[in-house]
Amino acid sequence: MTQVKEPSLAARALPPRRRRPLRTLAWTGGAALLAAAVAAAALGFGGNGTGTAAAVRTPPATAKVTRTTLTETETVDGTLGYGDTLAVSGKSQGTITWLPDEGATITRGHGVYSVDADRRPLLYGTMPLYRTLQDGVEGKDVELLERNLKALGYTGFDVDDTFTWATREAVEDWQDDLGLDVTGEVRPGDVVIADGPIRVGELKKTLGDTASGPVLTATGTAREVLVNLDVADEHLVRKGMKATVELPDGTEVNGRITSVGKVATETGTGNDTTTTVEVKISVSGLKKSYDSAPVDVTIVSDQRKGVLAVPVGALLALAEGGYGVQVVEGSATHYVAVETGMFADGQVEVTGVQEGMTVAVPK
Repeated sequence: MTQVKEPSLAARALPPRRRRPLRTLAWTGGAALLAAAVAAAALGFGGNGTGTAAAVRTPPATAKVTRTTLTETETVDGTLGYGDTLAVSGKSQGTITWLPDEGATITRGHGVYSVDADRRPLLYGTMPLYRTLQDGVEGKDVELLERNLKALGYTGFDVDDTFTWATREAVEDWQDDLGLDVTGEVRPGDVVIADGPIRVGELKKTLGDTASGPVLTATGTAREVLVNLDVADEHLVRKGMKATVELPDGTEVNGRITSVGKVATETGTGNDTTTTVEVKISVSGLKKSYDSAPVDVTIVSDQRKGVLAVPVGALLALAEGGYGVQVVEGSATHYVAVETGMFADGQVEVTGVQEGMTVAVPK
């Protein structure tokens, strides 16, 4: 442990950092906080220029050097919603005879809309039907149909990529149960494909309209936050990272990053442009229903476990350069140079001191 000269009254705090534009990234800790703390410390514990290590008065407040975990966070703007929008379009010349309510949730096997009193059921998958599925057809679209039939409780066929007589019989049973014409084949316009349950967004048709063209929009049913993150901060986030989402009423819910976009998008004009990537965050624990809302997202961008830390206000600007702390031992004090690390939650990581030491914290 090296004793150093007491801090000089001439020690100056670092100039304050300029504030970033409103509603951009906000950091806990950092240079501005250090500057303010050091300024207060330097003025509160100025020396007499003799280089004497022992303080001439008892410090007004103290704190222990503790071993702790420091967490650095970043807060960004986000929008709460239901994720990407799916456009549902009709492929026949019939008449719309039934539509769901906006905001309704539709699951596998249930009707999304009706044409000429025939339901168009929802099936789960990622591949749209592009041809008529019937005896002898092979491909991934056949497997999608068979997988859904099995999930709906129909049996007697193998889930593979071949449409056999057994598949046809299962299709006929399914069509009969739905009250549809029993044909044993499935045309592209007979069903709606989505990757899971859907929530109806906006209706594009009214009863009596022709069924061709856009019928409605839909989203997934899981709540999701979308963040347009500045590309300069992309390295701070990764898939699976935890986040905290603050709702408009001030309540907080847990979130987790589900994807970080690979395509950068530029917004704005002239010199006032921003390049961002899309970050998606799933949320849980929502008790209030917001269809869409602006939210604040706090992401843990860095963490240091098991480090020694002191309050930022304990840092002093030393006359010979660098920073130190005033160590209190009984009725005497002396100054010790330290190296600083992460700043977070009003504390700073330090090396050069020992756990359990008492340090002065100027008011």
